[in-house]
Amino acid sequence: MSPFAFVFPGQGSQAVGMGRDWYEQTEIGRALFDRADAALGFPLSRICFDGPEDELRKTNHAQPGLFICSALTSEFLKHAGVTPSVVAGHSLGEYSALYAAGAFDFITGLSLVYTRGEAMGEAAEARPGAMAAVLGLDADKIESVCREVSRRGIVQAANFNSPGQTVISGERAAVEQAAEALKAAGARRVVMLPVHGAFHSPLMESAVGRMEAALARAQLAAPQMSFLANAEGDFLSDAGAIRASLAKQITHCVRWSEIMNKIAATGVEQVIEVGPGKVLSGLWRQGGSTIPARSCSTVVEAKEMIEKQ
Repeated sequence: MSPFAFVFPGQGSQAVGMGRDWYEQTEIGRALFDRADAALGFPLSRICFDGPEDELRKTNHAQPGLFICSALTSEFLKHAGVTPSVVAGHSLGEYSALYAAGAFDFITGLSLVYTRGEAMGEAAEARPGAMAAVLGLDADKIESVCREVSRRGIVQAANFNSPGQTVISGERAAVEQAAEALKAAGARRVVMLPVHGAFHSPLMESAVGRMEAALARAQLAAPQMSFLANAEGDFLSDAGAIRASLAKQITHCVRWSEIMNKIAATGVEQVIEVGPGKVLSGLWRQGGSTIPARSCSTVVEAKEMIEKQ
């Protein structure tokens, strides 16, 4: 077994300037950004490199931009012999994980994430909602409070990120009511997130059919390494089951805490967050594992990692 697990970030990890060093300094960076710009028909590379931030934050720009950055970083590492035995991605990051596992080619993945970004953005415009991070409260208690509040409006757990962090999602009034109830139940903090969409909730339902159609058309093979799926929090290897899971996760919660436990149980020696940001490596440390985790998003970080192997 390879000593590495690769984990891939989701929307929210984007930042203006991401990928520029890869484009300027590496062949794989230039190749994938140029292919993406040509396939999409607009200069996504410029939005990633130069912003403005409001443009990059748009769901149909952030999602393919993050996918490209994660894909090129994983390719660079793998070409240098840093190859994972298990992969997983947080929300959007599932597509980066599946690309790294050889389930589909780059253009197929890019097309899927662009469609996903458009569909989820349109769903958020049609049914605006809210999300909040709940810190320092047991997940079972959070689910119990959400069930009670959901009698009056839509709210549910969206991301089980770590034992001490769960994100809830739904209609704004219901999320705000749940936030107050959760603070009263003992949450250390409840923080409203700067999003206008209620991702991983029933408010995203209109995006599901569009993604099911896109996934049905896409060439998708069984992953060539172990892959952990968000909605199940478990390993999936059948292409049909993965298609169904990718559509399901749009309205269902991300079981990231369970995924981290499964990764730890595989016996890997290091977890590498592949792509922009440090969110997932931070969550890994919050989870209390003794297995080291590090982020790899820049050319310098990738070269340092390769030199140490």
